[in-house]
Amino acid sequence: MRLPQKVFRIDTYLAADDAYHFTRKDLPETPPVIEHSHDYFELFLVEQGQVFHWINGLEERLDAGQLTFIRPADRHALQAAPGTGGRILNVMFRQSTADHLVSRYSAEMNGKFFWARTEFPMSIRLDGPQRERAVNAMLTLQSTHRSLAKIEHFLLSMTTHVLDATAHAQDRAPAWLIKAAHAAQDPRVFRQGAEGMIEAAGRSQAHVCRESRRHLGLSPTQYINRIRIQHAAMILSGTAHPIANIALDCGFENLSYFHRLFREQYGTTPRGYRQRHTKAELPDTPF
Repeated sequence: MRLPQKVFRIDTYLAADDAYHFTRKDLPETPPVIEHSHDYFELFLVEQGQVFHWINGLEERLDAGQLTFIRPADRHALQAAPGTGGRILNVMFRQSTADHLVSRYSAEMNGKFFWARTEFPMSIRLDGPQRERAVNAMLTLQSTHRSLAKIEHFLLSMTTHVLDATAHAQDRAPAWLIKAAHAAQDPRVFRQGAEGMIEAAGRSQAHVCRESRRHLGLSPTQYINRIRIQHAAMILSGTAHPIANIALDCGFENLSYFHRLFREQYGTTPRGYRQRHTKAELPDTPF
């Protein structure tokens, strides 16, 4: 589909003291009448339903959990797939913010995310606790104080903590390790602990440990425990299940060990996390 093109300007969306624009948007089911590029960077996450995305001449269908890093020169348009209730979370920020981040953190960001030197923008499918973390992180941007510090902290958090280590390893890690890392997101695997990931890798324990530390920056035990704790956080924020049951469901038979790992990862107890992150319905805002 070829549509008329328009350039969107960031100053159209920002108040004088704002460093970014955030919206939670139910997309229309009617086809778009224009496609647009920008003078800003844009990150959107399909929160629910499915979305048709026209991007640089390609039409794609995105499912819930798809996170896409749109660059200024990218031309795109969005539409909810009929009958799916397509909704996105969207954040936009200035070129100067992006320039500062890639200059200061070039080793982590250069050539990735918004700075991928590819025909189409980088897009990552998030599932389970990883998707939950991304939604929670984006919803923190609803604050009325939309400062430069807040958007920079958010972008750093998204690229170094929220996204799984495999997002950074895709271009260099062996395929079997990437496959095992993705398999580790499955509760049937992570409940087994590191043994589950090693079995999914189909390699010796020593080899998996060595390659995991090299490419993911974590041992299989550390990687699996992080996923388990993230899964626990997702259940805590969305249910009233007893904490002991949640720990057991994540593969922790030792409740004290679960509490210690949770506090190390989130800086609070499971009960404290639940009190702070219990979900509430939030009103939609204009795009």
